[in-house]
Amino acid sequence: MLSAYSGSAIRSAEAPLLDAGHGAALMQRAAHGLYAAAAAELISRTGGCYGRTAVVLAGSGNNAGDALFAAARLAGRGVRTTAILTSATTHPLALAAFQRAGGRVELLSQATTDRLVEATAAADLVIDGILGIGGSGGLREPAATFVQELAAVATGVVVACDLPSGVDAHTGVVNEPVLHADLTVTFGALKTGLLAGPGAHAAGRVVVVDIGLSGSLLEPDLFRLEAADAAALYRRPRPADHKYTRGVLGIAAGSAMYPGAAVLATGAALATGLGMVRYLGPPSVADLVNRTHPEAVCSQGQVKPTHVQAWLVGPGRRAPGPAASGPRRDGVRPAHGGGRRCAGAPAAQAGATGDPDPSCG
Repeated sequence: MLSAYSGSAIRSAEAPLLDAGHGAALMQRAAHGLYAAAAAELISRTGGCYGRTAVVLAGSGNNAGDALFAAARLAGRGVRTTAILTSATTHPLALAAFQRAGGRVELLSQATTDRLVEATAAADLVIDGILGIGGSGGLREPAATFVQELAAVATGVVVACDLPSGVDAHTGVVNEPVLHADLTVTFGALKTGLLAGPGAHAAGRVVVVDIGLSGSLLEPDLFRLEAADAAALYRRPRPADHKYTRGVLGIAAGSAMYPGAAVLATGAALATGLGMVRYLGPPSVADLVNRTHPEAVCSQGQVKPTHVQAWLVGPGRRAPGPAASGPRRDGVRPAHGGGRRCAGAPAAQAGATGDPDPSCG
């Protein structure tokens, strides 16, 4: 299970270490992790590091320091590196280390934008270190125009330093323009904005570099299940299981007007590995379901409560009108009546018997 923290929580966890004078050590840990991940990505995509080209987009904050120190290490592997400074000032120690390693420096301006977009688009690797978790809103000029134009033509690997510039670390809101990353290397812990909303899409794959914050972090802001976590929630079928012990799901979805909804809902249910699906709906829709999914059992009229252990209702059903207690216009009426349903209820666990959950009507 993934745990994510707000940007303010990360900054609070960093504060005692910074107050104790460990800021330089934190930056070197972050830079080394960024370098290692970027080098691995470069090797995976192009077959090596030596002779490849990399461009660092460096702003004025600590993210630029992380990115420049990482690029200095890449230069030591034979990567031809260029730093494009989006601000007149940047992290001085990191810039000095970058230049000592042989890196070239360019200052972004309105006059140099077109030339630098062209050069950056041809690079094998782009490291986005313009904004960090302390940034608010989107990019300012001339960086905004540069990124907007670069995003349309870039062909190399894009690696974001901590998070793509313009993504809100707290919410995942994307303040365009944003250079979408193939890989985001984030420091200390996952940020909420890298798992939520459009920020998760802009981040691409995410790698977390441990810089020593775990002991200072409090309650996570967000949790997300990974594939292994979701798989662990399902009980593996046993040799003696059959269609009834593995769960029978009733589906009341679709209508003559929206027959595709019934087909899609039935197919999705069957893909979960449950024991049996009973489809309840009008004859024309039931016929379509059976032709698409012949393993589904289709019924019209009524289904006894003991024949179904959980119900999935919708989509594509017509909303009941004032006469909801009477026969539905599509002729479908579960036998247990009452009009209430459990929309999206999962199939019952293996071995379950009897009526559906009483809250289903």
